[in-house]
Amino acid sequence: MAVKTIGTHSGTFHADDCLAVYMLRLLPEFKDSKIVRSRDPEILETCDIIVDVHGKYDGVKYFDHHQRCFNETFSENFRTKLSSSGLIFKHFGKRIISYRLDLDLDHPYVDVLYVKLYESFLEAIDANDNGINAYPYDVRPLFKTQLELSSLVANFNPWWNQPTDDNILFSKFLKASEFIGAIFLDHLDYYGKAWIVARELVLDAFKKRFEYDSKGRIVVFEQFLPWKSHLFQIESEFNTCGQILYVIYTDGKDWRVQAVPIAPESFTSRKGLPENWRGLRDKALCLESNIDNCVFVHASGFTGGNKTKEGALQMAIKALGF
Repeated sequence: MAVKTIGTHSGTFHADDCLAVYMLRLLPEFKDSKIVRSRDPEILETCDIIVDVHGKYDGVKYFDHHQRCFNETFSENFRTKLSSSGLIFKHFGKRIISYRLDLDLDHPYVDVLYVKLYESFLEAIDANDNGINAYPYDVRPLFKTQLELSSLVANFNPWWNQPTDDNILFSKFLKASEFIGAIFLDHLDYYGKAWIVARELVLDAFKKRFEYDSKGRIVVFEQFLPWKSHLFQIESEFNTCGQILYVIYTDGKDWRVQAVPIAPESFTSRKGLPENWRGLRDKALCLESNIDNCVFVHASGFTGGNKTKEGALQMAIKALGF
């Protein structure tokens, strides 16, 4: 089989072209591909696939986004215009996920991870390359940073006062591509081997919620796990937003009851634990709540502890009545 060739532009490189090339080389047909960096149309036309240059997009061979008429987004649920990395992921992302995680292409995890990886990793690269700010331009940042991923990749380019030529740029491009590619794979592996596992556990607990409360307001986890973002997403998918008020889980020693916040990042609870329990501990809390084995309730009422699962469940059930 002839070695395939990936074409991209010469000169200064950016996060999107570095990542686009790296992702393509994760696929079997491009694993040992040759990389050509050029702006010569005749040279580029000899390549099997062309990214971030050449002024064309067809989703097969051409993957440039600089055309005046280009307005492609990842899906109708996203507004950010794609860069070359977003285009490659849109067309090849499911296959990349499938190969990396050894999943069938039609495995339900693949579709979930496809969207999650785009919104959590690739969309920011698309936005940066297309000059889209994360916040209004007139909002003054509290500090300056050059630690965004796109800035870190840009720093691989030669300094203005360093010698440079095509060979030097090509060498630095490869290093930058490996750098951003390794970070991409770390994210893919985390979401595919940890994040998705937590989501399944949250979903399973969500489906059992009526076992503990007739209105399904309590969710019980048999272990500690990151649950907040999953719970909010699952509530949205099942059209039950705002219905879960408490979650119960073990911290490895005792059991915890935690009030669900109004948003994943919020400190305000949908329904905090009762006012008269707040700030109490041990015996005083047991007497006030009339529940055995209580350990504490936080002064803000967002969480409390009990030595047993049954006790934590009693705390949640009683709190529903206040």
